[in-house]
Amino acid sequence: MSNYHIKHLEEYYQVYRKSVREPENFWEEVAEEHFMWQKKWDNVLSWDFNKPEVKWFEGAELNITENCIDRHLATRGEKTAILFEPNDPKEPAEHITYKQLHERVNKFANVLKSQGITKGDRVCIYLPMIPELAISILACARIGAIHSVVFAGFSATALSTRINDSDCKMVITSDGSYRGAKTIDLKGIVDEALESCPGIDTVLVAKRIHSDIQMKAGRDKWLQPLLDEASSACDIEVMKAEDPLFILYTSGSTGKPKGMVHTTAGYMVYTAYTFKNVFQYRENDVYWCTADIGWITGHSYIVYGPLANGATSVMFEGVPSYPDFGRFWEIIEKHKVNQFYTAPTAIRALAKQGTEVIEKHDLSSIKVLGSVGEPINEEAWHWYNDNIGKKQSPIVDTWWQTETGGIMITPIPFVTPTKPTYATLPFIGIQPALMDEEGNELKANQVDGRLCIKFPWPAMARTIWGNHQRYKDTYFSAYENKYFTGDGALRDEVGYYRITGRVDDVIIVSGHNLGTAPIEDAVNEHPAVAESAIVGFPHDVKGNALYGYVILKDVGESRDQDNVRKEINQIITEHIGPIAKLDKIQFTSGLPKTRSGKIMRRILRKIACKETDNLGDTSTLLNPEVVKDIMDNVL
Repeated sequence: MSNYHIKHLEEYYQVYRKSVREPENFWEEVAEEHFMWQKKWDNVLSWDFNKPEVKWFEGAELNITENCIDRHLATRGEKTAILFEPNDPKEPAEHITYKQLHERVNKFANVLKSQGITKGDRVCIYLPMIPELAISILACARIGAIHSVVFAGFSATALSTRINDSDCKMVITSDGSYRGAKTIDLKGIVDEALESCPGIDTVLVAKRIHSDIQMKAGRDKWLQPLLDEASSACDIEVMKAEDPLFILYTSGSTGKPKGMVHTTAGYMVYTAYTFKNVFQYRENDVYWCTADIGWITGHSYIVYGPLANGATSVMFEGVPSYPDFGRFWEIIEKHKVNQFYTAPTAIRALAKQGTEVIEKHDLSSIKVLGSVGEPINEEAWHWYNDNIGKKQSPIVDTWWQTETGGIMITPIPFVTPTKPTYATLPFIGIQPALMDEEGNELKANQVDGRLCIKFPWPAMARTIWGNHQRYKDTYFSAYENKYFTGDGALRDEVGYYRITGRVDDVIIVSGHNLGTAPIEDAVNEHPAVAESAIVGFPHDVKGNALYGYVILKDVGESRDQDNVRKEINQIITEHIGPIAKLDKIQFTSGLPKTRSGKIMRRILRKIACKETDNLGDTSTLLNPEVVKDIMDNVL
């Protein structure tokens, strides 16, 4: 009997040991007991990291939507599957039951078929966080089409690049989207993108903001009339275990974005198993992940992981600041949310607002808090723990990547003792290794190195669409027979892991390897500092010196900036040592961020090094205007 739901630390160690000693037996038990298969596998796992090639549950046949929807109908048909909370709090929330989801997915799948979409075709989805986004994903999966969701905040250029790279035949979009007090003309962005996408035959358009838009004859079709005509019965397409389920693009540090390919069976098994344990989900819980489905977090932990467990998953269209900064807390109170999963960026933004707005809301339903997207700094961790979890709800600081498909290093709530800024222990079945620069594995504790994974796990991406060589070069060439994550990490005396940031964010100053994350943590301790980003720039003596971009909380105050600079360096000296002091500190109103909240350190690095001729495409940034401001005031 596999342990599908781990409840205490001793059990974690027991199950972990089994998952590492007998990985095939372990995952076979999980797969056999908790999912529906049209045909069982011939072989659990074959792998070779040198090629690289990984196959899980080879020979098995299944459909992921049967596991996410159909099998729940008999026991959970009337249970809410997706709880849609709109941008405007005055608009009522929508409860979509498993039975209704089944009907809507089938109708959508029949519309796709009527428009010529068949198994293996790529469909680009460019939709806001409305039910049609989740439904269109599941409709593609039901008929074996490969979905490629592009976050609906990306520019026309970014959209066309992704459409062309995977040769999509169809785009699903809406007339527009709401984002706080603004509306965005999504259809206009799609029209602009498609000027350079010869492969697109059809554009399906959902109505959301009811704006007046141009429809191109023969190509563009309103979605609703097609759904109204479609049958609500649609048989599943039987898929092989290793058939592609979706492509999701992640930005490369160089060159064009990488279309990570996730396949069907392993991804399903792993996302379902991680969801159940990392959030300790129980039958009637209401779970809310605030991510956008345009990112892997939304794919795995709004759609597939929760639905495979028959969960109720909240889908939120809006932003944390609209109509005011109490919105998250209002939603938690309204829907009695039990598990709340968000990003450190959001936590820091909300922490800046103080606690008055929180005190107006009853957050007692919360059992588990989660953090995702980047390592959470200590100040934000304590704020989250004290004010949102009231020191009663453990924080799961989850580390994983688009490439990994599911959570890799994380506490299990009420099982793993937490430690601020540490992702703690590897999840079941995950075998991490810390490597030094020479390629040796560091086996002791109290070491830091480059984080690799030395054994395959079911949800790992199998390739980069159309470019297997790039997949090999990026992830499997740095260390022999290991997947290289690109992240640095340290392991403490008890074996807990702390992610120290991208390895390209490790700066060697006077021969010392300095991860930027701990230095930023120290800077952010200064009471006047809201946020910071550290990069390296060339230095005659040290090789590299450190350049800090710092946002102050009270920009209006005429603080003595030189004094603040001295105080920041004093804190760094106390936390890390004088070696980590910043040579230059530039105060700025903002930092360039991707729409998922990651700071674009590559751009900051180039500005600090005065290499501003080619900053790459800044149009997909959340705040492209901040780049010019930083350049104008560079030290």
